[in-house]
Amino acid sequence: MPQPILVPILGDQLTRDLASLRGRTKDDTIILMMEVWDEATYVKHHKQKIALIFSAMRHFAAELEEAGWQVDYVKLTDKDNAGSFTGEVARAVERHDPRSIHVVEASEWRVQQAIEEWPDKFACEVEILQDDRFLCSHAEFNEWAEGRKHLTMEHFYREMRRKTSLLMRGDNKPVGGEWNLDKENREPPKEDMDPPGRPKFEPDEITLEVMELVESQFGDHFGSLDRFEWPVTRKQAEEAADAFFAERIEKFGPFQDAMVHRSDDLYHSMLSTSINLGLLDPLELCKRAQEAYEDDKAPLNSVEGFIRQIIGWREYIRGFYWHFMPELESRNALNAQRGLPEFYWTGETDMRCMADCIRSTHDNAHAHHIQRLMVLGNFALLAGVNPREVQDWYLAVYADAYDWVEMPNVVGMILYADGGKLATKPYAASGNYINKMSDYCKGCRYSVSKKTGEDACPFNPLYWHFMDRHRELLESNHRIGRIYATWDRMDEGKRQEYLESAEKFLDTLTPASKDWARYQD
Repeated sequence: MPQPILVPILGDQLTRDLASLRGRTKDDTIILMMEVWDEATYVKHHKQKIALIFSAMRHFAAELEEAGWQVDYVKLTDKDNAGSFTGEVARAVERHDPRSIHVVEASEWRVQQAIEEWPDKFACEVEILQDDRFLCSHAEFNEWAEGRKHLTMEHFYREMRRKTSLLMRGDNKPVGGEWNLDKENREPPKEDMDPPGRPKFEPDEITLEVMELVESQFGDHFGSLDRFEWPVTRKQAEEAADAFFAERIEKFGPFQDAMVHRSDDLYHSMLSTSINLGLLDPLELCKRAQEAYEDDKAPLNSVEGFIRQIIGWREYIRGFYWHFMPELESRNALNAQRGLPEFYWTGETDMRCMADCIRSTHDNAHAHHIQRLMVLGNFALLAGVNPREVQDWYLAVYADAYDWVEMPNVVGMILYADGGKLATKPYAASGNYINKMSDYCKGCRYSVSKKTGEDACPFNPLYWHFMDRHRELLESNHRIGRIYATWDRMDEGKRQEYLESAEKFLDTLTPASKDWARYQD
């Protein structure tokens, strides 16, 4: 073979439509895929997350080889594994003497910084290609953001609707007359809800081998492999998508914010892991959702909500991440300094909502977006937990968490640590919100109706404690400033009860006794 083109494919780029493969021929291309220690251990990822990525990579490599591609696959335990992407590319350059390297830009800042050093490290040409699996390029997002005081997702979302023509009429207006139907998608759980279970995929020989590897190499990591049932191939991911569009999209919209004890999936698509790996095309999923509406198989509010999550929120979060990196990582506008409580790892808390969300996270490497935002995230916000520790936790425990999607969600949406660049207000809430949107409060040892005292729902005093200590920053916020009028109408004794109850509860919090999220330096 003459000097080949070397095409490194990262673990979240598992599609044959990748820009670096497009136009390549099988007789002059060597595909390099690498399981490396740096990526498995920069945080101590959930066991299911590592198993999912490695299994999906190995299945994708096998599909490529079966299709006639030459694949150089480096397993984690190969004795000469260099442990990093750069180290493995260097070894591949020695093995194959390529005339050039074609690689698609990384999704994460730290990996991209390493890739941008490759032209200086290797004698051959290095071509870094745009990841056009996303609808909005970095340049396009930066152009949209330029000069805007507030980077409001809703405005960005409308641009993406126009760009894709999804749910648009011929006169460039939205189908149904409204852009956003979120107000129709806030139904609390109903007693007669009976959502169909999502498809579960039995681990095959490749996955079982990976699971054994994970237990042997990462046995001290958070989580369990007992319920590992994620799709690990494109075919399985498409089966999961088929099931969602056939069985759950109709009620996805109304109940997307609902929470039910020990009901982990409800009507959610559960497709984010497959989308983020590259096994599913996000735009194609949006088109399928639109077809479901046009065929009277799903209501507009469900379809619009699904499409907004993908071409709105997903694209926006990715653009926001790259626009504000690397400063975003260290933002702490509220000066939150508390250590992450131990129960985020153990689940040992009498707060029924927190315990259930952590149980699902441990068992499934998954919790849906309202559990992440309004239970787990809300508590971290109210308690003043350090943003870096919260970032590490979310990045470690969820199978769909990558730096580009996790960090802006935690820093901006959950913790308001960016000072309001992403969210127009902190998403702080008392126990009333959780009680309205879930059945968690019914069996809890704490009383959501009690506002202060030992048996009161901790979210109640913590809410006012949060609002009081950040009054100087938040009182001028037009979305929540009026809350201080309610606080001021309380008599001094009641306000003091709230603050003392919160302080007593905060004193019971035990920071994690060991670093569950990161290896010690």
